[in-house]
Amino acid sequence: MSRKEKQRGLTLVYTGDGKGKTTSAIGLTVRVVGRGMHVKIFQFIKSPERTYGEQIALKKLGVEMEQVGIGFTWTKTPEEHREALRIGWPKAKEAVMSGEYDVVVLDELNNALAIQSFPVDDVLPLEDVLDLIKNKPNHVHLVITGRGAHEKVKEAADLVSVIEVEKHYYNEGVPAVKGIEF
Repeated sequence: MSRKEKQRGLTLVYTGDGKGKTTSAIGLTVRVVGRGMHVKIFQFIKSPERTYGEQIALKKLGVEMEQVGIGFTWTKTPEEHREALRIGWPKAKEAVMSGEYDVVVLDELNNALAIQSFPVDDVLPLEDVLDLIKNKPNHVHLVITGRGAHEKVKEAADLVSVIEVEKHYYNEGVPAVKGIEF
């Protein structure tokens, strides 16, 4: 049996209202790359029209990262967001199921699943996400980040870390800081 056949891929969920969910997934990505493993990251809210610090750094490490979102839900129309999810979700599923990657990060997928201001279940069905967790190739580790993780996603996961805010500089009026938030 090969290493991939012996290994059981885990599903890790980083959720909560605190800062650090994506940062945790990026830290794990660096560790995985250090071990010679292959990683793909999909960002479900972030737009390809912007550049992000993690994107710049991970490109230098050879990590494939794709922004399949179009920004915060209030920055575009519901139709634009729905179209981005309709196109992005199948790409992410295909990458996981291909078995080509040892780790696939679905950054801010929880946020996308939790959208309530317009319907998303027909373009990003919760049941599809649960099916992906259950039926992904054995060796593939799946990392799902974002606020508001659905209870069923948490139940299906092997690890759930809830990152809570105790104190945040946003409350003092400090805006997003380059290199810290983006």
